Amino acid sequence: MALSKPKPKKRLYQVWKGSNRFCCGGRMIFGPDVGSLFLSTLLIGVPALVFCSQVLKKIERHDPCLGYPVLAVALAITILDLVFLFMTSGRDPGIVPRNLKPPDSEDGLDATTPSMEWVNGRTPHLKLPRTKDVLVNGHSVRVKFCDTCLLYRPPRASHCSICNNCVQRFDHHCPWVGQCIGIRNYRFFFLFILFSTFLCIYVFVFSWINILEQKNENTLRKTLSREVLSVILIVYCFIAVWFVGGLTVFHSYLICTNQTTYENFRYRYDKNENPHNRGMLANIKKIFFSKMPPSLNNFRALVVEEDHSEDGPITPTAGGNVTSSKERIIDIEMTSKLGEDTRNLTLPEILQNLDYTDIDDDMKRKDSDVGDITDLILFSNRQNSKDLERSSTHDIISIKDEGSDEGDNSHRAMLATLPS
Repeated sequence: MALSKPKPKKRLYQVWKGSNRFCCGGRMIFGPDVGSLFLSTLLIGVPALVFCSQVLKKIERHDPCLGYPVLAVALAITILDLVFLFMTSGRDPGIVPRNLKPPDSEDGLDATTPSMEWVNGRTPHLKLPRTKDVLVNGHSVRVKFCDTCLLYRPPRASHCSICNNCVQRFDHHCPWVGQCIGIRNYRFFFLFILFSTFLCIYVFVFSWINILEQKNENTLRKTLSREVLSVILIVYCFIAVWFVGGLTVFHSYLICTNQTTYENFRYRYDKNENPHNRGMLANIKKIFFSKMPPSLNNFRALVVEEDHSEDGPITPTAGGNVTSSKERIIDIEMTSKLGEDTRNLTLPEILQNLDYTDIDDDMKRKDSDVGDITDLILFSNRQNSKDLERSSTHDIISIKDEGSDEGDNSHRAMLATLPS
């Protein structure tokens, strides 16, 4: 007997089932819409470079003592803003590792909570509670089961449909950074929108100062016609500040009340008691001054790629029997032919229930002018009854032989599990 070859090992990021994109050998993880990250970089970098070029021109004409500090602050805000953008987008937001196998069914079978059936054909006869109640700061919080990750989500976690992952303290999926916002990158996301707001206000103010300085020498119309780039920056920053500024104010409120965007829109903690709220100062400290939790995934770890059989996984039933997909198809076909009420009938009773109307009509049309019609029909019926008896006996024996390995009650157990 030949020895099976060892399966080649791969990095975890190479066999990851989520929709993420990895870079630098799994050291950086992005969302599937990572292309929006480059768009956000252009929307920040291009106006900042235009503003810096305008400042450099003014430095040559006017006092450099005032121009260089303005240029330095603009560059510092822009660099920090881009750094926080990439730190938000390129790190693990707090992905919960998936389970390779379903949890034990003993807890689910004894539970009295509403149940659910496993999807994707994994365990069609196994039922588990859809939700569970856990205590958070003395309050009962209901957590849901994720049928994609095969686990009960931790409190405040949710499954992102875009990245196809469960994320700890899920806030939302931001299309501008191309990544989920979770427990490990929320503080960087807030700093990103905060510095974006500062940059918009900074460029807006100093662009107006530039125009007002030129107005002393010329009329406002001539000044605006000369300083076209400053006008464009003013309009651009005025529009952008409403977007990023509004986000900054909204997330400041969420931080002070210890909420997430998902919780705010779904649960409305302002009307009910928030079990996570510990006071404004404690909430701010937890977001910005607490230790960053480590990643639950080592995407560079060596793993063996999971194999899947062609006929689908074989799944245990609640009673311990094993049922394959091929056997389930045979059961469905036999149920449609014989019906569920004929499982305990004998062979003569089954043949007695067969419909011979079509046979009689065919024989009448075919042999209408040969001999006595009544005798011929009776003779044909007897012959067909013998043929049907032999074929039905052969079919039933073959079906019993297929399921003989699982015991005499396997066919009855499989029919009982078919959906009504």
